[in-house]
Amino acid sequence: MLTAPRLVAAIVLAVVGYLASDLIKPLLPEDKDFGYFSFVNAALGAATGWIVIGKRVGRGISPAIGHGFTAAAALIFWGLFVQSGNEMLRLALRRRFDGPLEALTDMLRIGLEFAVTMSTVPVLGTLFLGGVVAAILAEFASRHWR
Repeated sequence: MLTAPRLVAAIVLAVVGYLASDLIKPLLPEDKDFGYFSFVNAALGAATGWIVIGKRVGRGISPAIGHGFTAAAALIFWGLFVQSGNEMLRLALRRRFDGPLEALTDMLRIGLEFAVTMSTVPVLGTLFLGGVVAAILAEFASRHWR
């Protein structure tokens, strides 16, 4: 169901996902082809804002802060999952794996490497602060727009 709080949460978290992607790019190797990296993470942010924050809006400011942290953690999880899956698929198409089990275990390794690489104060601060801001703005939207 389309509501103003869901839309606000989706837009704000999409912007947060895009900004966090721009902060992550300098941390990765220079020869990396990013392609749609920022746009995929923005889409994940929009979906996370719509689903995680949008479902829980209307409970007050204090719970909204917790919902913002939850949304940021969900965005990190899905971003790592999608980006490590993309990297695993790229390597699989170059025949770097002997079988599907090796590819899946390597996907976990790639995801953990990405998690360590992105674990900087600016990136995590942007994600968690942005999640809280998205949740609080969605809470205000629920109070002012029905």
